[in-house]
Parts: sequence; C-alpha cells; structure tokens
Amino acid sequence: MRTEWNTFKGGTWQREINVRDFIQKNYTPYDGDDAFLEGPTKNTLELWDQVMDLTKQEREAGGVLDMDTKIISTITSHGPGYLNKEKETIVGFQTDKPFKRSLQPYGGIRMAVKACQDNGYEVDPEIVEFFTKHRKTHNAGVFDAYTDEMRACRSSHIITGLPDAYGRGRIIGDYRRVALYGVDALIAEKKEEKDSTRTTMYSDVIREREELSEQIRALEDLKKLGSIYGFDISRPAADVKEAIQWTYFGYLAAVKEQNGAAMSLGRTSTFMDIYAERDLKEGRYTEQEIQEFIDHFIMKLRLVKFARTPEYNELFSGDPTWVTESIAGIGIDGRHMVTKMSFRYLHTLQNLGTAPEPNLTVLWSTKLPENFKRFCAKTSIQSSSIQYENDDLMRVTHGDDYAIACCVSSMRVGKEMQFFGARANLAKCLLYAINGGVDEISGKQVGPKYRPITSEYLDYEEVLDRYKDMMKWLAKVYVNALNIIHYNHDRYCYERLQMALHDKKVTRWFATGIAGLSVVADSLSAIKYAKVKTVRNDKGIVVDYIVEGDFPKYGNNDDRVDEIASKLVHIFMSYIKSNHTYRGGIPTTSILTITSNVVYGKNTGSTPDGRKGGQPFAPGANPMHHRDSHGAVASLASVAKLPFRDAQDGISNTFSIIPGALGKDEQVFMGDLEVELSGCASCQTGGNLVEGLDSETDIEES
Repeated sequence: MRTEWNTFKGGTWQREINVRDFIQKNYTPYDGDDAFLEGPTKNTLELWDQVMDLTKQEREAGGVLDMDTKIISTITSHGPGYLNKEKETIVGFQTDKPFKRSLQPYGGIRMAVKACQDNGYEVDPEIVEFFTKHRKTHNAGVFDAYTDEMRACRSSHIITGLPDAYGRGRIIGDYRRVALYGVDALIAEKKEEKDSTRTTMYSDVIREREELSEQIRALEDLKKLGSIYGFDISRPAADVKEAIQWTYFGYLAAVKEQNGAAMSLGRTSTFMDIYAERDLKEGRYTEQEIQEFIDHFIMKLRLVKFARTPEYNELFSGDPTWVTESIAGIGIDGRHMVTKMSFRYLHTLQNLGTAPEPNLTVLWSTKLPENFKRFCAKTSIQSSSIQYENDDLMRVTHGDDYAIACCVSSMRVGKEMQFFGARANLAKCLLYAINGGVDEISGKQVGPKYRPITSEYLDYEEVLDRYKDMMKWLAKVYVNALNIIHYNHDRYCYERLQMALHDKKVTRWFATGIAGLSVVADSLSAIKYAKVKTVRNDKGIVVDYIVEGDFPKYGNNDDRVDEIASKLVHIFMSYIKSNHTYRGGIPTTSILTITSNVVYGKNTGSTPDGRKGGQPFAPGANPMHHRDSHGAVASLASVAKLPFRDAQDGISNTFSIIPGALGKDEQVFMGDLEVELSGCASCQTGGNLVEGLDSETDIEES
C-alpha cells in the first residue's frame, strides 16, 4: 500500500480507479450535532475582507474589474495568482490574480470579443485574426451547419438559449481522483485505455484514440499547474489539506479550459471527511485548521468568474456559475452518508456569510440523521442558501455516487455526462399551432405551413391535435440543432480535462428542456373548461385571447389541469425520443427555467390562459404567478404529479419560505422534519436555485 494510503481500508479501489469503493470502505457516518464546529480564523476573516473589498471595486467598475485580452486561457497559461500567499491555505485562481477574467475564444471569438468590448476592453487583434482565419471555433462550426429553419427558430425564441457560442457545462469531472490517485496514475490508466482500443480504424475508433490522446495531454498539463503553485500532484494526496488542494487543482484546470456555466464540483464532502478523520485521529491537524481549509476552499469556489456578454447577464443576474456541490444522501447499503465534513461545508455559510456560490445542495431523505436535518433547517433559515434534492428519487437511477450538474440534473460522477442545451418554448409552440407556424410577434413563417385555426372560439380537441403536430416538428428541429452543437463541441471545444477524469466508457445523456409548461397547461385548461375567444390583427394572425369564465389552474392539486401538464411532458418526451441523438445520447428532458423564464416570456406573445404578451413565464415547474390559491402543499402536489420518468434531467420547484414560517427558535419545525420530497426532483429554500447554460445572445459567426 502506498504511504499516502496508510490506515485506509483496502479494496477494489486499490486495483482500479474506483473512488466510490474507497468512500464506501472508509467513510465514517456522523450522527452527532453541530457542537464541534469552529468559527472563522483571523486569516479567514482578513481574506474575506479582501474579497469584499475587491467585490466592491468590481461593482463600482461596472461589474468587471479586469480582463485578459492577450493571454488565451489554458491549464498552464498563467503564473500563480493569490489573494495573500501568506494567509491562504488553499491556493489557485483562473488567471494570475483574483477577479481577473480569462480570455476563452474556443467557444466563439465574436462572443469573447463582445464580452471584452462591452466592458471597455479590446482583444488583441492578432488573436482575433487567428481565431477568425486560422483556427475554427465551436460557434463557427455550428453556424456553418445550421439550417435556415434552425436559425429562424433560434431568432424567434421558439427554441431558447442554444449554447452555440460557449461551453456546454453539465460535465462533472471526478476531481477526487486527482487527490486519491495522483496524476501519474491517472495518466497511466488513460494510456492503457488508449492501447486497448479496437484496431480497425473506424471513425468512432479514430475519434476515441484522438480524445484519449487529448485527455493524456490535459493530465500532463494538470501536473504542470500543480508545479506552477509549488505542488507535486503527480502522487496521491497525503493528508486532508493536500486532498482539498489536489481536488481543487482538478477543478481549477477545468474552469481554465472551459467557459461554460454549470461547471459543477461533484460530491466531495464525504470523500474529504475520510482524510480529515484520519488527520484528527493522528493529531496532524486540529478541527479549527480543517475548518479553515474548507473555508478557503469554498472561498476559491465563490471566486470562479467568466467573461460574459450583457445578454447573458440579462438572462442570469448575479454572475452565476452553478458550482454545485452535492452533500449527504443515503448509500445503497442503507447507511446515510452524512459526515462531519457535511456540516463543515454548510458551516461556511456562517463563517463566510451567505452566498449563492458554490451551490451547496443537500441530497435529502427522511432517512438522514435527525441532528443533520435540524442543522440544515437552522442554516436554511439563517442563510436562505441551501438547495435540497430528492435523493430517494435519484438514487434509484444513479446509485449513491451521483452529483448534481447545474441545479437539478443528476449523473454518476466520472461515469456519465450530458449533451445539454436550451429549452423548447412550448408556450410559443402552442401559439404556432393556432397560427399555422406563423410567429405571433414577427409575423414570419417560422414553423411549417400547417393549416391555422380559423374559428373565433378555440376548440380543445382541435387545438390539441394541431399542437401535437407542432410539438413533433419542434422536437425534431430542437434535437437536430443540439446534434450540431455537440458534434462541433467535440471537434472545436472538447472538454479534455473533465473527460480525462471520467471512465473510458461513459454514459451520455441527451438533455433537452421545456419552457412555459404551466402556461400551456393553463391555456389548454382554459380552452377545455372555459371559453377562449381569439383576437386577430389585420393579417388574420391571432395576437390575443379573451377568456370567458373560469378554469382549473395548475398548482392547486386539481387533477383536471395537472393531468394536462403531465400528459404534455410525456407527449413531448416521446417526440424527442423518436429522433436520432448524437453519439447515442439517451434522451431526457427537464423543466428548469428558473431565471430565464423572464426572457422567454418577453419573447412570447399573449397566450390563451390570459397571460399577456411579454409577461414572464413561471419559473421551472412552478404554477403561474398568483394562480396557486390553495396553499403551498397543493402547489407542491401539482408539481409532484409530473412524471419524473419522462423528465429525469430534473424538475425544479423554486420555493421560498419566510423564516417565520419555519420558526426561529431552537425547535425548528417544531420537531417535525420528516419532509418527503416525493415527486419533485428539486425543492429549495432561498434564491440560489438557477439553471445553467441558456444564453440568449445573438452572436453568430458569419
């Protein structure tokens, strides 16, 4: 056994890359309370004061403090960057200094240029020329392949937020591997994988060999990144401080290479606790020192920053990155996976103050220990910055070593990834069905020239029949557009380092998404149970609707409308599945428009539910604003009825509870913490649950 692994219980993990086996063999479940936790050290407080001062300077500068214009970001592109080298226990920034945003043109040079220009910076002309004339970008490849129909759908926002100019995100490298095995062992494993590829050079074999070569090259660069900061990460980590630092170097390399949102961290807390417990037992570090390491680690994750365009910032306010860390959950052997480190991670919200990043996510189950549930409730009240996910629901599909990518999308760490992108605007699709493919805002023929509905009052069966046809068309255009995006991503903006921290055989999810579900459910309910009169312009296009009478509204636990919503998800998913997906991606969908619901609504005309043109959609799977009149439980019940089997990429219900509703005394929830999140894939308290990778920028390479 390697000296770094002394006292660890052996197993399969010693013979193969298998972090889960290491965790299961070595972690210590913790049932106690939070009494052991330590407050921030003097160094932590001083570093955080420095961060707050830089944040103030950044805000005063208009949102960006500094940007690279000459150095293209790679794993090894910059020298070391520090807040204060003498005080930091965990080190590393994307560039050579904090708050300086990197230049990442591989996704699209025009987006990189625009992000700089909008903040008063100019990209070096030689770089612009190189990525315009000599080195094709992902964005250029995408627009070369787009059909006119896809471009029209993109411009009209019936397909929203295509990630065609930046990183696709939703790929969680198993950064823990760097700590457990060291980079040299990972390189050796990848070389063996390359040597074992099939020998007949079919196109897929050629691609596999090239990708493995790139992964090996990325791992060599990762080793150099460690050296830049004075660490030898070729070997395994020897203690908890090194385990945190090695893991962070893996993550740092990923964000230096890619500019995507939804660059999630994974599921690291239980893993880290194994090292912490050994170090505490052997007297290597104190509890205060270990908390300081975690505080400084979380501080670094809070300071991940990308160069964004104003359009992106309009869509997602607050500079979000969705650095999601998944905490706790239940093992498939029935043991809970709460450790002292689960507490320490959440305790950073106290030591450093509340923050949306990293997105600290508790994998919730009624089987979690009582003390931890109480601590979560208390911390939620104090910070409004914890997200909760239904572990009992997702563990069935992904086991006990999955993590959340972005905000609600689950996948096994290092074994699965996602081809993710955009949303199908089902509300606008309904309007296209009524108007025969004519856009209600521009008046252009965007969809197919199906017969429009000509009657004054809408008939439910007629509308539903036309709507199914239009959804089938939309699903095909959507999937084909994503096929183009991900094909070109693999060619021009491949996630070398992230995929190097995956197994050779990777399950690829083809992750689609739905926008405007509650709008459509209410609209069809209004047509079926009330009377909806059309209002046409001088060209005969329906531009508004008059609702006569009342109708059941989604979000009130009323089966009449809830069944419509569930049926829509199932139907659209069946249409998605009927299309070819790139690299055999397994089709899934999500209902996640958390902040972009505002922009999507802005680009959608009036709808038959009485919503006026330009008004926001409800976020995610939420009921439309002010329409849930039967209380929180009824609202949650409606969301819970949506079929998770058809939306395994995630169903979000953004749900805030004022502290007073939970109780502010020591007896939080009055002793009742048996909260079952049955059905909804994500329920949260607070305002940090957002989706990733949905830019509405109209930046095209032409």
